[in-house]
Amino acid sequence: MGRGVLHLVEALDFLRANGAELLDKTWEHFYISLIALLLGIIAAVPLGVLLTRMKKGAGIAIAVVNIIQTLPSLAILAFFIPLLGVGKVPAIAALFFYSVLPILRNTYTGIKSVNRNLLESGKGIGMTAWEQIRLVELPLAVPVIMAGIRTSAIYLIGWATLASFIGGGGLGDYIFIGLNLYQPEYIIGGAVPVTLLAIVTDAVLHQAERKVTPDGLKGLKEVS
Repeated sequence: MGRGVLHLVEALDFLRANGAELLDKTWEHFYISLIALLLGIIAAVPLGVLLTRMKKGAGIAIAVVNIIQTLPSLAILAFFIPLLGVGKVPAIAALFFYSVLPILRNTYTGIKSVNRNLLESGKGIGMTAWEQIRLVELPLAVPVIMAGIRTSAIYLIGWATLASFIGGGGLGDYIFIGLNLYQPEYIIGGAVPVTLLAIVTDAVLHQAERKVTPDGLKGLKEVS
């Protein structure tokens, strides 16, 4: 019990000494993750739609992205250092690679699961291919796509702690300072905000999902 109280006192002292910097690093951590997520959405959603139009090669493309996803995070970060140097840019580039798979897979799955009869009806009333995508397929696939986006966002917030290794900043700075100096208050000061940030981000995206999901689909079970 005494040790727990001691850690609590140390954490409170840490907050008093580093409160303003903690807010800065939390924001820094968030926008690194957010930019990578937005880039992932911009790349993965159109690619997922495109793969549904391919009779061959879709499985291979998703398998390649799967392989990239299995590469160690530090290896990806190190790969970008010779190309982009150190700092936030290579960190965002590496996180972008990890953001793609959940969104791509769910976009592909969501579009493929749309009832073909609805698409035939769209053709029957003269819809173009783009109109079918925009007015039928994407709205119906929204719950599945948003599930992928939420999964990707949670992953990215966790993985963004590694940006500290290459000078990308964020809450990982505190975690690695704590590990190197054996100071638990720094580890707690970095890890707790990361967890809270992930929880809040997931809740916000959940509300966004409800707003963009057609009313008739809101009762359906989400696929993640």
